[in-house]
Amino acid sequence: MSPHDERALIELADVRKEFGSVTAVDGIDLTIRQGEFFSLVGPSGCGKTTTLRMISGFETPTDGNLRLDGMEMRSIPPEDRDTNLVFQHLSLFPHMSVGKNVTYGLQKAGVDEAERKRKASEYLELVDLGGFEERDPGELSGGQQQRVALARALINEPAVLLLDEPLSSLDRKLRKQMQVELRKLHEKTQGAFFYVTHDQEVAMTLSDRMAVMNEGQIEQVGRPEEIYRNPATPFVADFIGDTNLFDAQAEQNGDGTVVSVGGDDGFDFTTDESVEGEVTVSVRPEDISLTTPEDSAFTGDIVERYFQGDQTNYVVEPASPALSNVQVVMQGRQTPVDRGDTAHFELVDDGPVVFE
Repeated sequence: MSPHDERALIELADVRKEFGSVTAVDGIDLTIRQGEFFSLVGPSGCGKTTTLRMISGFETPTDGNLRLDGMEMRSIPPEDRDTNLVFQHLSLFPHMSVGKNVTYGLQKAGVDEAERKRKASEYLELVDLGGFEERDPGELSGGQQQRVALARALINEPAVLLLDEPLSSLDRKLRKQMQVELRKLHEKTQGAFFYVTHDQEVAMTLSDRMAVMNEGQIEQVGRPEEIYRNPATPFVADFIGDTNLFDAQAEQNGDGTVVSVGGDDGFDFTTDESVEGEVTVSVRPEDISLTTPEDSAFTGDIVERYFQGDQTNYVVEPASPALSNVQVVMQGRQTPVDRGDTAHFELVDDGPVVFE
């Protein structure tokens, strides 16, 4: 992002939301910047949709401050906020043409017909649906309908476009295509996109920054590669991508910290992190590779093999009874080991992440 994008557009400070005795959002702090594509990702029921609904005005925080472009929003109704919302389930009007669907908000605002037609043409071109003004929504594919919904949400030029899992109902191929379309669309507009999803792959693909939420709290905020490579907690490591989590023991010596996984029957590695005592270790499947017997961290039998085109996923049962099954990913066309084989494995340098 460019330097002028550093201005805070949405600010949540110690925001809390309770529904009776249930705390859905537990004192979170978030800042979304001007022009940023920001995703809030987490499992179902973690509080992410409640957070989005508070920003849009459909829910009111129990406590805390919520500001849009510096203005406190708690008492401002949804229709007076400079936001627009795209839902998971499309809500196009079936009895209206595509053009009238797109300009519905402008009509309600009293914009004259000539200006509405001009803007409809402009925003349908923006979503690659130029010339579709007179089409019936029922004649369109799922992806085209989703783009009509996006054009309708963008035509009022909101400061923030709020997206509540808008791709989850699409099939995988169409979802991939719409990810590209959303990213291109964001680059053509000036406002911020705030995207809520349980799909960490979508969030990683689209986001400038993202936040990982769990049980009403924010576990980590950062760029996708930062969160993937340097997760702040075992939950983040496990939720964002695949990982192997091991219980381990850390002990400091003159060369750094020695981490022992699985005790005497397991393996050791050295880290620069200053930790001691009982720890949890995260190792991504792609950070484990084949090696020779003399260099191996552990030996194991291949119990499952899943070929996925550009990579092959393995489940390895270590020879040591102190270790549980390990996921390993091998990239590329070569699959040098097969189910039933015994192989030797090492950890890639700087691959393990250690949590106290």
